[in-house]
Amino acid sequence: RCYVTNSICGPMRAVIQTGKYSHLNGFCCNGNKFDGTQTTFPKLLQKAGYQTAVVGKWHLGTHMAPQGYDYSEVLIGQGPYYNPPMMKNGEKTKHIGYTTDIITDLALSWLKEKRDPNRPFMLMYQHKAPHRNWQPGPKHLNLYDDVTIPEPETLFDNYENRASPARTQDMTIEKTMNRNDLKLDPPRGLTEEQLAVWNAAYGPKNKKFAEAKLEGKELVRWKYQSYIKDNLRCIKSVDENVGRVLDYLEESGLDKNTIVIYCSDQGFYLGEHGWFDKRWMYEETLRTPFMIRWPGTVKPGTVNSQDIVSPLDFAQTFCDIAGAEQPDGAQGASLVPIFNGNTPEDWRTIFYYQYYEYPGAHAVRRHYGVTDGQHKLIHYYEPDVDEWELFDLASDPNEMNSLYDDAGSVGQR
Repeated sequence: RCYVTNSICGPMRAVIQTGKYSHLNGFCCNGNKFDGTQTTFPKLLQKAGYQTAVVGKWHLGTHMAPQGYDYSEVLIGQGPYYNPPMMKNGEKTKHIGYTTDIITDLALSWLKEKRDPNRPFMLMYQHKAPHRNWQPGPKHLNLYDDVTIPEPETLFDNYENRASPARTQDMTIEKTMNRNDLKLDPPRGLTEEQLAVWNAAYGPKNKKFAEAKLEGKELVRWKYQSYIKDNLRCIKSVDENVGRVLDYLEESGLDKNTIVIYCSDQGFYLGEHGWFDKRWMYEETLRTPFMIRWPGTVKPGTVNSQDIVSPLDFAQTFCDIAGAEQPDGAQGASLVPIFNGNTPEDWRTIFYYQYYEYPGAHAVRRHYGVTDGQHKLIHYYEPDVDEWELFDLASDPNEMNSLYDDAGSVGQR
């Protein structure tokens, strides 16, 4: 159960760098600028003798070279899916190709050619995909065309029995998605060759859609299929490219003493509640994927579904693994004891969350809350909202029915 502290890109990336909640690291919303002078885990790894590198998405609101890294080549802002301009050690560079492939090429180039083989290393290899607006790579533009993806049971949620922010948001597949999301218009910035490949794939699909003249729920269903297939096509490229890196670690023998951690900056709505973004403390975006491969320590196939962990813990975990100094003021805890199967007696049983970005994209109201994995209490704390939700996750895992105003139900718990 890996929970995020603030379900949005930049703020969670700042949490990972510092091991501190947003209110302490100073990066609460996308559009803030990260204070790179503060203590971060890569700086502490450098002090402990590690080479450090970051490649791919950075998204911390500054065009300066990321501090604490011996080598960096990062996207500018979100970056495009094709032909990305990037910042290499603070200097602008330009690449032609599909961004997921390019990020991997750069990561492998650093591992093979720039890394000192006589020193330990830490590489952050960070993809843009599968971020909005989910532009697949040229190899996968027609993947899943002959498949119907199952719809989530809450696709047509009516947002009853919850606080008003669930109704006033602006992130529905039905109303919020635009022509670019649905690939009814080709992306900008493609080369002539890339555009020809794109139009050959999406032209026939768009023609078929136009002829169908869909309305109502059938239109929503078409939008969902369009969105989820493009999302999965983007993930297919991530999957292939992560495989390229893992293959190199194995071929080079580095896999035997290299720890690999796979995570995201938050979860994401794949049609649940009719949505396609993140930001909420509801389960789909509070939880994020977290996998680790640590030869000799974590037994392959092990699953821990009991302990509540978080990217908040990563900075202290990485420093613990490396034998580096622990970051002052960090609010997480090292996961090493859990990896060893020895959960500390005082390990957290309740987790705190806070989202700040309103007014902002998708109109999700500010809220904070706590959960123990069985129950969840959320407070929308702005003066014009000031509403609460309480969910029993055991009986209501989709969080469709708040019990906060049901005194009898609350009393029984």
